[in-house]
Amino acid sequence: MGVAPVPSRPVSPSDRTGPGRAHWLRVARETAEDLATDAVARDQAGKAPFDEVSRLREAGLLTLLTPAELGGGGADWRTAYAVVREIAAADGAIGQLLGCHYFLSWTARFFTEPDLAERIERQSTAEQWCWGGGFARQEPPLTLADTADGLMLDGRQSYVTGVLVADRLAVRALRADTGEPFAVVVEPSRRGVQVDGDTDPFGQRLAAGGSVEFDAVPIGTDDVLCSLSADEDVLSPLAALASPVGRLISVQLCLGMAEGVLAEAREYSRAGHSPGQPAWLVGSPQDPHVLTAYGELTVLTRSASALTDQALEALQSGLDRGKDLTYDEYAEISVLVAVAEAAASTAVQESTARALDVIGARSASSRLGFDRFWRNARTHTLYEPVAHRLRDVGDYFLNGAHPPFILPA
Repeated sequence: MGVAPVPSRPVSPSDRTGPGRAHWLRVARETAEDLATDAVARDQAGKAPFDEVSRLREAGLLTLLTPAELGGGGADWRTAYAVVREIAAADGAIGQLLGCHYFLSWTARFFTEPDLAERIERQSTAEQWCWGGGFARQEPPLTLADTADGLMLDGRQSYVTGVLVADRLAVRALRADTGEPFAVVVEPSRRGVQVDGDTDPFGQRLAAGGSVEFDAVPIGTDDVLCSLSADEDVLSPLAALASPVGRLISVQLCLGMAEGVLAEAREYSRAGHSPGQPAWLVGSPQDPHVLTAYGELTVLTRSASALTDQALEALQSGLDRGKDLTYDEYAEISVLVAVAEAAASTAVQESTARALDVIGARSASSRLGFDRFWRNARTHTLYEPVAHRLRDVGDYFLNGAHPPFILPA
C-alpha cells in the first residue's frame, strides 16, 4: 500500500487561478522522493532543517495556500492536506514542519480583518516566510502587557515547532489586564527574543522544535492578529473551524507516517534482503503470519483514511458555508475530526510498531532506519494525545455536548 491520495473533487475557483491540484500533488511526490533518499542520514544527524526548508521553498510548497493573485499557489486545504500526507510518508518531521507552517500562515484569514490578513499574506509570500510556533494553552502563559512604551510580550514557551528555522513565529499570549488570549506574530530576530534548541526529542528531530524566551519584546498593533477566546460572543462558528482545520493536519501526519512505514516495509519484504546487509534474509513473503500482519495494518490504516475523508468532506462543506455556518454544524465537524484523530493515532502507532515485528530483528539496524517511523509517530502522538478527543466524541454522542475549542499543539 502506497500513499493514498485524498479523493479528487470538482475543480474549485482557486484551482483555476493557480497551477491546479494535479500539479501540486506531483510536486509533493517529487519532493517526498527527494527527502526519502537521505531520510535516515538526516534523521540521525539531527541538524536544524534549513536545507529541508530550502527544498520546500524551491518547490513552491511554502506558498501553496496563498491566493494566486497574491503570488501564491492558489490551492485549497484539501490539496494542502494531501501534500502534508505525502511529505510525512517520507519524513514525518518535515511533514509536521510544513503542516504547522500551513496552519499558522493561514491563521490571519480565520480571525483577522481581511485587509490585515492580505497584507500579512502578501509579505509572507513575497519574502517566502517559513512560519513556526503554536497556539495551544500552556502554563505559565505568555503575557501581553500595555506599557508606556507600547505592547510588550513576556514569557517562555517550552516547545515551539519550527522555531529554529522560522522567519515568523505565531504564538498565544494573554492580555495582562483582561486575561483574554490573543494570537501574536513575532519576528525571531527582534530584540528580546531568545531561541533555544533545548528540546532534544527522540523523534521528530527535524521539526525544528525548541523553546523561545520573550523578554519585553515590543509588539506592534498589526502584530496582534486576533482574539483566541472561546467565548461564543467573540468566536464565530467560521472562526472556530480553525480548531478542526489544525487538528486535521495532525491526522494527515499520522496517516502519512503509517502509509510510509508500510510502503517501506513492503519493499523490504519483497526484496528478501537489505541492500545494506544482503546476508540478512527476510522471511518468506508468503508466510501466513506476515500476510496477516500486513492485512491487519492495511485494514487499520485504510479505515482511518476513510474516516479522515468523511471529516475532510464535512470540513470543506463548513468552509464553503462561510458566515452561514452554525455552531451545531461546527460541533458535528469537530466531532468527525476527533473520530479521525483517534483512528489515525491508533493506525500510526500500530503500524510503526508492528512493522518492526514483521521485519524482525533486522529492523534494529540503524542503517535501515525503520526505528525513525516509530520514534516520529510516538513523539507526535505524545504531543497530540487523543484520550480527551474520545471523551469529546462520547459526550457529543451521549449528551449532545459541543466539543471545546482547542487549537493543536
